Amino acid sequence: MEGYPAPERRVLRRVTVYAGSRNGNNPAYAEAAALLGAELASRGIGVIYGGGKTGLMGALSDAVISAGGELVGIMPRWLVDKEVAHPGVLDFRITDSMHERKKMMADMADAFIALPGGFGTMDELFEVLTWAQIGLHDKPIGMLDVAGYFAPFVTFARHVAEEGFIAREHESLYVVEAEPDTLVSRLAAFAPSKGAP
Repeated sequence: MEGYPAPERRVLRRVTVYAGSRNGNNPAYAEAAALLGAELASRGIGVIYGGGKTGLMGALSDAVISAGGELVGIMPRWLVDKEVAHPGVLDFRITDSMHERKKMMADMADAFIALPGGFGTMDELFEVLTWAQIGLHDKPIGMLDVAGYFAPFVTFARHVAEEGFIAREHESLYVVEAEPDTLVSRLAAFAPSKGAP
């Protein structure tokens, strides 16, 4: 449209994917994790993740490895010692703490994607959302809404805004899509919100 420049596309070299160590009850979750891994690899986008071999982490990482993509696993030493580390990850980084792991995963990323998951996945998602809200980064944040998994989150965020605990603009800090290709494309075209903290 005349007068409206096309959105500038970001260069996504590496994306941090937050994924759980369980598969969940719906087989669609693991299928979507694998599709996301294959999609990122096909675009030449490296994947940073928690380093695990089980659950959605395993489905994601196996797909990236199979597609010949770049994969970086980051895990605290105490979890490696419990033998949950993926043996096929060539670039595996060991940290001394969960905090160090999360910082490394955030610093290395050009964008973030959350897959369906539990408390750990939600913790990581909320942390990068909070950092975006207070202006610590302007990296795109996305959620892969497999089988409507993140619909309650979207409803809750709207409720939080309606109750005055976040600015309405902060609902635009993230994008939610059901298909991996659409989600990655939207992250590449993402324009950060300029709302107040």
